[in-house]
This record gives sequence, structure tokens and C-alpha cells, in this order.
Amino acid sequence: MTKWIYSFGAGHNEGNAGMRNLLGGKGANLAEMANIGLPVPPGFTITTEVCSAFYENGRAYPQDLSEQLDAAMGQIEATMGLRFGDANAPLLVSVRSGARVSMPGMMDTVLNLGLNDETVEGLVRSSGDGRFAWDSYRRFIQMYGSVVLGVPHHRFEDILEHAKRELGKEDDTALSAEDWQLVVKDYKSTVQHETGKPFPENPKDQLWGAIGAVFGSWMNPRANTYRKLHDIPASWGTAVNVQSMVFGNMGQDCATGVCFTRDPSTGENIFYGEYLINAQGEDVVAGIRTPQPMSAGRATPDQNPMEKTLPAAYQELMRVRELLERHYKDMQDIEFTVQSNKLYMLQTRSGKRTAAAALRIAIDMAREGLITQEEAITRVPPSSLDQLLHPVLDPKAERTQLARGLPASPGAATGVIAFSAEDVEDRAAKGEDVILVRIETSPEDVHGMHAARGVLTTRGGMTSHAAVVARGMGRVCVAGAGSIAVDYKAQTLSVNGHTLKAGEWITLDGGTGAVYLGRVPTIPPSLSGDFSTLMGWADSVRRLGVRANAETPEDAETARRFGAEGIGLCRTEHMFFGPDRIGHVRQMIMAEEPAARARAIDALLPFQRDDFSALFRIMAGLPVTIRLLDPPLHEFLPHGEAELKEVAAALGQPVETLRARRSALSEANPMLGHRGCRLGISHPEIYAMQVRAIAEAALAVSKETGKSVIPEIMIPLVGTKAELDRVRKACEDVIASVLKEQGAELSYHIGTMIELPRAAITADKIAESADFFSFGTNDLTQTALGLSRDDAGSFLPDYVEKGLLPQDPFISIDREGVGALVRMGVEKGRATKPDLKLGVCGEHGGDPLSISFFEEVGLDYVSCSPFRVPVARLASAQAALAARKNKAVKA
Repeated sequence: MTKWIYSFGAGHNEGNAGMRNLLGGKGANLAEMANIGLPVPPGFTITTEVCSAFYENGRAYPQDLSEQLDAAMGQIEATMGLRFGDANAPLLVSVRSGARVSMPGMMDTVLNLGLNDETVEGLVRSSGDGRFAWDSYRRFIQMYGSVVLGVPHHRFEDILEHAKRELGKEDDTALSAEDWQLVVKDYKSTVQHETGKPFPENPKDQLWGAIGAVFGSWMNPRANTYRKLHDIPASWGTAVNVQSMVFGNMGQDCATGVCFTRDPSTGENIFYGEYLINAQGEDVVAGIRTPQPMSAGRATPDQNPMEKTLPAAYQELMRVRELLERHYKDMQDIEFTVQSNKLYMLQTRSGKRTAAAALRIAIDMAREGLITQEEAITRVPPSSLDQLLHPVLDPKAERTQLARGLPASPGAATGVIAFSAEDVEDRAAKGEDVILVRIETSPEDVHGMHAARGVLTTRGGMTSHAAVVARGMGRVCVAGAGSIAVDYKAQTLSVNGHTLKAGEWITLDGGTGAVYLGRVPTIPPSLSGDFSTLMGWADSVRRLGVRANAETPEDAETARRFGAEGIGLCRTEHMFFGPDRIGHVRQMIMAEEPAARARAIDALLPFQRDDFSALFRIMAGLPVTIRLLDPPLHEFLPHGEAELKEVAAALGQPVETLRARRSALSEANPMLGHRGCRLGISHPEIYAMQVRAIAEAALAVSKETGKSVIPEIMIPLVGTKAELDRVRKACEDVIASVLKEQGAELSYHIGTMIELPRAAITADKIAESADFFSFGTNDLTQTALGLSRDDAGSFLPDYVEKGLLPQDPFISIDREGVGALVRMGVEKGRATKPDLKLGVCGEHGGDPLSISFFEEVGLDYVSCSPFRVPVARLASAQAALAARKNKAVKA
């Protein structure tokens, strides 16, 4: 019989931290905490395998699950001395999700399950506190009604707000038992009205309903969106955790809280978190009440830190903090409840953190001896480094502060105001920078948060939904800016005499919590300190070189600043679009007379020579790979009548003649047409000019700087050895001519891009004529899969969503298809030339998943956009460490 349920707590632990794939992260860590002696309320985990079976069998459970569920509930009853559904001493449970990867706020939770009109009276008697019992009952109806029965959450909130107004009470904790009874009555009437059925009284029916809701929430829209954003497979499923309730809402010696063993925003080694007296867990993360700080050192004079209000529980929590960090060797995100001054642990997991925090925590833990330097390298997700490479507010810029909230996720963000996730997406799709402004965010807002530059909330703390999700996404966030009033109906925010409408500009400083009027200028980030340290550690272990795709001095300088070891792709066609040269390019293309074409090409030569000289200077002896003109000529053609007349005047030809010439140059499928080396064969004078410019620039900069410049000339879109032979011979003839003219010597390399399937298949032959290969995986993906990069965006997301492709093949390399061609090109090329230099210069060169594959097949370097260089450096180090580990395992 398959074991579907694993128990934990009270000395009966059937799981451990190594079972997260089966028990989910929450279930595995609950069992682990119980194993190391922490106070965990007893419960059990229904495995992720049940979730998979649930969806495979039309949302039906395995037949023997019910029997195992009854046995597991019986074990909790025996441990607690309470009975599920008992009118005198009722056992209440929580039902919570728990996937193997943390998905904060994405799935559903139900607390206080087991209450009904009878058991609530039993809870009154057993607790001696009617207010607490009826408060728990209304919470249960509200959560169960919303999560399981589908009653809109705001219906319950409206009833509660109305009741408080009628009773003249502002805070939930001020309501009496009698007040809560009236609220419960109205809640149940609402459920009856909305669903057509009374609220379920049978605790067992309630339990199955909640389990079904948690499994169902694995496929809800917000969870699907979150999985898509974080590349989490739907096949993993979620576990369900059923746990005996402990109560943080029984009075002033009770509390609930969320905390991190280190600051998740900065990484500072201080206890960081928030709690609420007389509350349950949802109160803290939902932002409905403003929580209080944990430590006295972080509290303002008007706050009540837990360190002072519940000192014994706080000291116990400090002990737990240290124990968990040393056990898991990582910063932990903890949920706890204090009931009658006794601490209970409800969850621990590796905490979501900003990139800056991840850097600092990894480095500090390595220096503290908790982890090794190599482990520190693996602790920082390479893609998260993007957060560190973007601007911060200019400290010298003038600014008008509107309000100040909590610095929930660092960085600077400027954008137009939008009050809904949908509005954010609409505006972002039009190219606008947008700030999502909400009273408080909910999981339904996650798609808008992803599309926004920053998030501003007027309620909630540092551990609210907005803060946690924004940090995980790398979005700037200011939370709990309570002085701001948001009016969704009027689409305005008001503060300190200012009223701003949707579409007006604001600026957020996630590092200080400040909100500013309008647009505040920014400056580039600092890349020293922790960033520099980690990059140094990464560079010491990586094998792959990292170059940049760059053709402007600005891009080249950025690449050097980020640690690029040369240029792996200079797209010369990008240089042709400058306003001072596009006219000459058009004349070159449109001219039919050789003399006219020669004049245009001669005019372009000094521009190209200056372009290459600038790159050689900036790279100061590092390799620079220059790709000769690649795209179809039609991309440079004059489009409007004004441009056509301008070219006609320059060439002294009738407009009608050039219009006919333009028509003759158009192609039905230009990306597979007259481009790449085919241009160099049809119009050798174009490549001759470029090669001359390269050689002259290299000689000039070598003489100027005293440093050897060894250019790498790359011939694009080669499909046969004969093509490469012909173009290479023409290049060598030009270089020989330049060297003879100047009486100089120059070392250089001539290689080719492998971007056609035929080139990969015949790489052994092509290698005979090439000094290096660079895999152009953008075109190789297009030609191998028969997909147009320009057109596939309309349907590729559907393929990924429906599981037809594991990911977008233009983002992460298709290992089975395109990857097989790369592997073939590597093996065949090196069979001919064992020392053949191999690189990649497509967009995949900056993608961590693809870099892992390039390490595996033995490329020498990757080349990527300048802002991806640090990402590639770290990903290359992680790939090298993974390769070493795999080799050791095999050995």
C-alpha cells in the first residue's frame, strides 16, 4: 500500500528535510524542526504524490487516502488529548499548502478548522474566553468561505467594517464575544446567500473541503503566474499540511509573527521581523493590522517590540534563530505563534531575499565558517544580479518627499501611477514605466507586480505579501506608507496636500522607504564591496571565459566595468545606422555604377576605422571579435519618399530608378536570403572595406598604446567550407595589402559563426579553414526549429504553458535539438583541430541554464550583453562547480 501521509511532532516524526520533493518544503521542515527538538504542534503531511494523482485522475483522491487520513487524525487526537468535532474539548487544525519550492502567498490556507455552532461553545468552556472562541469562529468562516466556498473575500470584510462602525470600535481586538456572535451570524447568512447552501457544520466535511481547496489552488491563476515567472514545473505539485492549532489570539500573553534570521533586504546579521499581540498569522502577512518590530533596537518610541512585551518568548526565539541558522546553514524565514507565553514553531524555510542581501549573507556566512566559499558562490542566483546593476537615486538631485513608508525592497523606481494590476500590465505593454499603488497587495496582484517597476502600499509591514513577493522578484517596494490615502474609485492618492491621479509620476526609494513627487534622476550603481568579493570568488573557480556583445564605446566600457574579458561579438551592422553614415550605406546599396558604389564605400571606411579603434583602445589588448556585415541589405534601404529622394540626389539618379532598385532588393524571406557571407561573395568590396578598417585600426592602436592588438574577424552564416575558403582568402588578401602599404606586421584570427545546421553537421570540414568557431545560437535556433524569432512570440508562450516545450528556446537553449547541433559542432571541429577556440555569442550566452550546457560541452567562452556579464561570470562559476561535483560522484 502506498504511504500517502507522514506524521510529525510530539516525538513521532516520519519525515525530514531531505524529503522536500515528497513532503514539500513546509512539511519537510516541520518534520526536521521536530527532529531537532523544537516545539512544533503535531500534525501530518499529505504528500505531493497525492496532488499528482488528484490531477491525473480527474480531481479524485487515491482510494486508501481516507483510511490513512483517519489514522493520522487519531494520532493527533491522542497526542493533544482532544477530539476532532468533540463538543466539549474540540481539536482544531490548520490546513496549509507546501510545495517543494517556496511560493509565498500563492496558495491557500485555512485556520481554526473544526469549529461549528457546537464546538465553538466547547472552545469557550475549555479556554474560558468567549471573545477568543467566537473570534476564532468568525476567522474560520471567513477563510473557509473565501478559500473553499468561493465567497468573495471583500464580502466578509465589508460586514466586519460595518459592524465596527455600528459598535463605535476601531480595532478588531476591541470586539466582545457578543459582538463576534453577531458577525458570525452575518457571515453565515452571506455564505447561504452566495452559495445557496448553509455553512458546513460537519468537521470531517470541512477537512476534506479544505484539502481539496489546497490541491485546487496549485492550479489557480496566481499560482500558475508565479510558477511561470520562477520556472517551477506544474508537475511538482503541492503537499497539504494538517496541524493542530495553537492560538496567538487568546489574549495579551499571546502573539503571532514572521521573522528572518537576518535582514532579507540588506543581509545584515540582525534578527529581523514583526509580530502582533493577540492575533493569528494571516493578520501579519495580510497587512490588515500594522505589526510591531521584534527587537527593541529597531523600534521607535511609539512601538512595542516583542523583546519588551514578551521577553521570555523572545529570548527563546533568539535561541531558535541561532539553532536554525547553524542547522540549515542559511538565512531562515520563520513563522511562530506564542500561546500563553509558550513559543511554537509553525514554519521555517530559506528566506526570500534581495540580491544585495543574498550577496552579503553568502559572504558573511563563508567568513563565519558556516559555509565554504564554493557554497557561497552557489547561494546567489545569477539572474538576481540584475537587481544590482540598475540605477539608484542621485543623492544630489532635488526632490519633494510626499511620504515615507517602510524600506521593503531596495533600489530606485520611477513610473506613472496605476491602481490595479490590470492597469499596470496595460501601461507596461505600451512601454511605460509603472508604479503599482495599492492599499495592500494580494496574491491576485502578482502579475501586475511583475510588470511594474515598483510597488507602493499604504498598509502592511516588512513581511507583508507586497514586501515578500517584491523582494523575490527584485522589484522596488515601499510598504506601509500610512499617511497616503488611496481612493480606488476616484483613481487618486492623496498625501500632505498633494492629490495625484493615475498616470502621474512618482519615485520610490526602496532603500529608505521614501516616496517622492515626479521623476527623480538616478546614477549608476556601485559594484564594489560584497559584489566585487563574490565576483572574485566566482572568477577563481570558473573555467569559461566571459566576453560581451558590444559595438559602441559605451557598451564596451560598461562591459569592461562589469568584468568582460573581451568582445565576443561586434555587430558591425549596428554601426551603419548612425545619422552621419546611413546615407553613405544607402548610396552603397542603391548604386548600380561601380564608381558610385566605390565612393560610398570609401566614405564609410574612416567611420569604420574609428569605430574599431575605439573598441581596441577600450579593450586594451583583450580579444575583440568583429563580425562582418550580416543582415540582409534591405534593412538599410530608404523607406519613406523623403529618404528615397535624398539618396537619389546624392547619386544623381531619378527617384523612379531607385524605387525600382529598392523593389528589386526586397526578399520574401530575408533572414534566409541574401545576407551573411553571401553578401561578401556577391559584393566583396563591402567586406574588403571592413577588413581594411579592422587592420588599419589594429595597427594604429598597437602603435599608439604599445599593446598588441590581435583582431578576430568573424565570417557570418557560413554553410559550406567553400564559402569560408573564398571569403577568408579575400580577407587575407586585403590584410596583406594593408601590411605591405604600412610595412608592418599583424597577428590576426579569422573564424566563422556556426549558425546553420549544415555548418554544425560539417564542422569537421569547416574547421580546416577556421581559426575559431562562435556558435550563433539565435540563428541556429531559428534554422534548427524552423521558428522565426520575430514571429514566434505570438504562440511560443502557449507551447511553454501547455508543456510542449520546457521553456522558450530563444531564452534557454533547446538541449535536445539545438544543443545536439552545438555538441556535434564542438566534437567535429575539435576532431579536426584539437585546439580550436570555441565560443557562443547568441542571447543564450547570458542565460544561466544555457551556460550550464556550454560548460558541459566544453566551450571556451560565452559572450553576452554587457549588463549580463556579471550574471554569466557567476553562472559559469556555478556550472564549473556543478561539473566538478558530477565528476566526483561518477568517480
